[in-house]
Amino acid sequence: MLKAVILIGGPQKGTRFRPLSFEVPKPLFPVAGVPMLQHHIAACAKVPNLKEILLIGFYQPNEELTRFLLNAQQEFKISIRYLQEYAALGTGGGIYHFRDQIVSGSPEAFFVLNADVCSAFPLKEMLSFQKEHGEPNSFVILATTSNRKQSMNYGCIVENEETNEVLHYVEKPSTFVSDIVNCGIYLFTPDIFQHIGTVFQKNQQDMLLEEPTNGWHRAEVIRLEQDIFTSLAGQGKLFVYKTLSFWSQIKSAGSAIYASRLYLNQYHISHPERLASDKAGGPKISGNVYIHPTATIDPTAMLGPNVSIGTGVTIGAGVRVRESIILHGATLQDHCCVLNSIVGWDSTIGKWARVEGTPSDPNPNDPFAKIDSETLFREGKLTPSITILGCNVTIPSEVIILNSIVLPHKDLNRSFKNQIIL
Repeated sequence: MLKAVILIGGPQKGTRFRPLSFEVPKPLFPVAGVPMLQHHIAACAKVPNLKEILLIGFYQPNEELTRFLLNAQQEFKISIRYLQEYAALGTGGGIYHFRDQIVSGSPEAFFVLNADVCSAFPLKEMLSFQKEHGEPNSFVILATTSNRKQSMNYGCIVENEETNEVLHYVEKPSTFVSDIVNCGIYLFTPDIFQHIGTVFQKNQQDMLLEEPTNGWHRAEVIRLEQDIFTSLAGQGKLFVYKTLSFWSQIKSAGSAIYASRLYLNQYHISHPERLASDKAGGPKISGNVYIHPTATIDPTAMLGPNVSIGTGVTIGAGVRVRESIILHGATLQDHCCVLNSIVGWDSTIGKWARVEGTPSDPNPNDPFAKIDSETLFREGKLTPSITILGCNVTIPSEVIILNSIVLPHKDLNRSFKNQIIL
């Protein structure tokens, strides 16, 4: 029997995802037409003999999360439960805190997936790899290849090329260590809790020797990457499975558009029914486009490539949308243009208006390049990136919005470029 754990974090993180994370927990933000988490759950549900999926995070349970879990259980016919942390405990502390829930039923192994990644999720391949490498109780890290410069933004792995054993692990090194980087997807056996427990006990001893703190430092705050993998490397217990399939982090709103592109492309294999096509009386479709059945789209509109249209969206005559995500209830009036943007829930873009951002795509000439998760500001200035409209934003006719972030509930009356509009 197998289980899966998805680490969904909590509201104190995700600042690079604002203002979108104001309206919905980041793991439920729609990417390629479905909540980000649904891609993870769908991949887990395909693994034979996987009986339960546990979500661990410190979001307060709310109606939206509860509804998502109920719908996912019904769709995938698998037990899905949410376990709420009392605080942010780190990638290792969360699973250690709920270890009794994870080992309940005596699973032989369990997956751990970070929610803020998009991937083809080669979970069955990781299982086969584990059986072929090392001891039955060995652990597996999913990895991919990055370029030298970008590798220092990730956990870097030095492997034995013959056995695939992890010989050395460094999280975000200051100098180049390896171009093999951690994907944030793991396969563990229950033995991992012995190693996490050792770190927990050491943290407790260290706290007894220190002066009392304000409560932020807790023995249970444990990081798999820095605290566990670093010490396990070279002990014959930790192995790396390298994937050639797509993978990317989803740290910023701009990376959500890139992730949407990757998933839309995968739909040709996994969900061809989700991809729109040119039909008589329908809009012009270019490339990969997802359109929710409840959307109303004028036949003279042109959509794509890499566009996702949410529930209840209305798109008028002559509208052009490219490389964008249009969220629930938005209205795009006649002849407006939306490029490299996210249009928030129930927002309106007026006639002949233009909303455009600058994509932060990986270098197309470098097969190992990853997307850069830029901060909002660089050297005191807003970083040029995709344009984001929060919920209930109104863009009047003939206004131009370029590389800007518009917070919710704003009615604009003039054009903006490289601005955060509060």
